[in-house]
Amino acid sequence: MLDKDLKARLLRLIGPVEITSTELVQSLWSGYGQILRIKLKSSEYESLIVKHVNPPNNKNHPRGWNSDISHQRKLKSYRVESSWYKNFSELCPKMAPVPKLIACEQNDDDFLIILEDMDAIGFPKRLNTINQTSLEVCLTWLAHFHAKFLQNNSTGLWESGSYWHLETRPDELEVLDDLPLKKAAKAIDHKLKSSPYQTIIHGDAKLANFCFSPDASRVAAVDFQYVGHGCGMKDLAYFVGSCLNEEDCESMEKEILNFYFYELRKACTLYQKDVDLNELKNNWRELYHYAWADFHRFLKGWSPGHWKINSYSERICRQVIQELNS
Repeated sequence: MLDKDLKARLLRLIGPVEITSTELVQSLWSGYGQILRIKLKSSEYESLIVKHVNPPNNKNHPRGWNSDISHQRKLKSYRVESSWYKNFSELCPKMAPVPKLIACEQNDDDFLIILEDMDAIGFPKRLNTINQTSLEVCLTWLAHFHAKFLQNNSTGLWESGSYWHLETRPDELEVLDDLPLKKAAKAIDHKLKSSPYQTIIHGDAKLANFCFSPDASRVAAVDFQYVGHGCGMKDLAYFVGSCLNEEDCESMEKEILNFYFYELRKACTLYQKDVDLNELKNNWRELYHYAWADFHRFLKGWSPGHWKINSYSERICRQVIQELNS
């Protein structure tokens, strides 16, 4: 699992320590490498996470999207992630913790990102389902993250955060057979980008990318390949869709938005953001459905049979399209 060359690179980057064991955490999407946990001796760290990106010669996308556009998007995502950890991660507030960068190295298409192990510093739990407590700590994390980076420079990150934004998904738009949604796609994208309240968004804020404390009262986030400039509602809508079923997405919508905006207001005040908080809330609340429709547009082109395609999302899209047409 840890070949001689990789081990030598790691030791050169992290210093004179002993690597006592190596564990595969997961393989990267489409066979682009692996994430490892290395246990250490004679180090201040009990363990570290190693993200080693080494793209295959024969690209093997699980859903058949093997174009050069897809390949270049993935490579850029690792360049962006490296930039995020080097230039932005230390700016994250205590209420929105992320892994600390230990070392980073890039050679052509090969990336090595060595990070603090969140399991080892109090965030060892992963959730497949969510309850009220864990939902609220994630919403709080998002609110503080968005508030901290509101109107912030995002140089070196994605010009448009998230992996589904329109410019990077022309193939999926081309095959989309929902013609009204296809026709409205650019207008939806423009609406989100036209918000005067832009921030840095996580870009892949699904439940699987949150690490919880043992009692799930605290949370940290990982996986910043698609972090970049954007409207915070893109993260919020995507997160909610990642962890709640159709009925809860609809029935809890008002409650979720109220809680998020309550935390966002507190966070903006804490970080002394010079914005009209009422206007920010009104603008983003209006854009929540646009963000939902934006992701739904990608999903219907990418995987038309996906379980997340449901009647709630379809109704939101019809409502958004009707608003745009009026």
